[in-house]
Amino acid sequence: MRALHLLLALLALTFAACGADDEAAGSDFDPAPTPQAPTPMEAGPGATGVSQGGAQDFGQFRQILESGELPAPGVIDPLGFFAEHKLDYPAADCGEDLCLHGLLGIQGNMISGSACTVVQIGLNSPIRLADLERPPMDLVLAIDTSGSMRGAPMDFLRLGLQRMIDGLEPGDRIAIVGYSDQAYVLLPEAAGEDRAAIEGAINQLQARGSTNIYDGLYTAFEIAAGWQEAGRQSRVILLSDGVATAGLESGERMKSLAQAYARQGIGITTIGVGAEFDVDVMRALSEVGAGNFYFLENPAAVEEVFADEIATFLVPVALDVEISLAVGGGYRVGQAYGTNGWRGGLTGGVISIPSLFLAGRQSAAAPIEDGRRGGGGGILVELLPLRDQTGVEQPQTVGHISMTWTDPTTNERLEQVTAINSPEAPGVIPQGGFFTDATVEKGFVMLNILVGFQMAAELAYDADIGSAIGVLEALRPEVEAWLQRTEGDADIEDDLRYLDLFVSNLRAVGTRIHGSEPPVRVPPEPWPQD
Repeated sequence: MRALHLLLALLALTFAACGADDEAAGSDFDPAPTPQAPTPMEAGPGATGVSQGGAQDFGQFRQILESGELPAPGVIDPLGFFAEHKLDYPAADCGEDLCLHGLLGIQGNMISGSACTVVQIGLNSPIRLADLERPPMDLVLAIDTSGSMRGAPMDFLRLGLQRMIDGLEPGDRIAIVGYSDQAYVLLPEAAGEDRAAIEGAINQLQARGSTNIYDGLYTAFEIAAGWQEAGRQSRVILLSDGVATAGLESGERMKSLAQAYARQGIGITTIGVGAEFDVDVMRALSEVGAGNFYFLENPAAVEEVFADEIATFLVPVALDVEISLAVGGGYRVGQAYGTNGWRGGLTGGVISIPSLFLAGRQSAAAPIEDGRRGGGGGILVELLPLRDQTGVEQPQTVGHISMTWTDPTTNERLEQVTAINSPEAPGVIPQGGFFTDATVEKGFVMLNILVGFQMAAELAYDADIGSAIGVLEALRPEVEAWLQRTEGDADIEDDLRYLDLFVSNLRAVGTRIHGSEPPVRVPPEPWPQD
């Protein structure tokens, strides 16, 4: 059964990615709209990145590697992985608070060399975080105080909450709910500037009992709903280190609750502490609840999330976002990476995103000593050039991307459209590859590292340690060569560190199992030839 599991996983990676499709078939999607003028390709650094709601990090994956273990398949979340990478898109000069970019990349992949064509969908904003004036905030914290929070998890939490106080402003309101066997209200209401009352409630947190997440969540939402009034933002923050062990334990019931309150304008941000929390539920709550998910793996992460991200993860820049991709007649559409909202067909797809937030980091060139979160990331969609280009106009517009969204301050529905162009006919790979912009090349490297991590985790899960090492060792020199050509990139350099750690852990595990270092095997093909 485990061999079958791996075979199916590899088939999904292989036949959904960067391959040719010579079947001419129809589509469920409407023809492309008339495009606006393409965004000028001016320098983009300094523009504020924009991130999708949902996972904002791959901290759990990092923590597993740092503890000397091997991550299971599915631990690394593509959305969270991409969100920790800052991509400097072209200037955000579209005239709105949210700007759309459609970019193209064509090059051989970094594991086996077979050709890949990708569209990169990027979002950024002209809003400067230093100038951001957010509306008054109603913030309700639902804090896990079950027995498993005793010790380091509770210490992490108290540290983070103390740092969060610094991000509150006059006019904000805060309440604190604890939950263990059942929910209880520690602080029914305090003004953002009332530090004594807030700190007093934080100091009352004590770990004991079981984990009734639903009751804590419901109580927090009820408080937030009772406060709602025009001109104020409303958000619940759920913090937990475990799975539900009391009350309603159904993750689906929790998701339904979060979704219902999100429709009323109350979002939810979820924060996981330690290594035992229900990551699937916490991610899902943030996605359906118009919010973000973070993982606190160490004290530095606490500082990063509660201090550096507080200004961005509370207030969305766009709601109910729909991004549509329609490609020309010479292509078919493959898999999408970096979003959980993709619904695709042969000649297009739609991405539904409940909320978008400003990201904290301003430039890919900035060092990441204070942490990687707040990059913003991007979305990459694979294109499959048809082998038979008979009757296809050469060269052609690759496709069009349109985006509609609701401005959270005015409730106005807005729209942008952009074209994706290539100097080459579909299926033609220029010498050395082609990238619309340098940031697409970084996105291409990110995609290869992500797929390498996914493949290695799947292979190791099936006890094929040698092939798992083979994937990562084939990838490593290509990534290192790219770093040398581009004179370095802090995000990719850090990825390379975890790639090396992954290989080291694989060798150690293989030696423990077999008594000697496992032989490195030729990696399986991640993508067939275009």
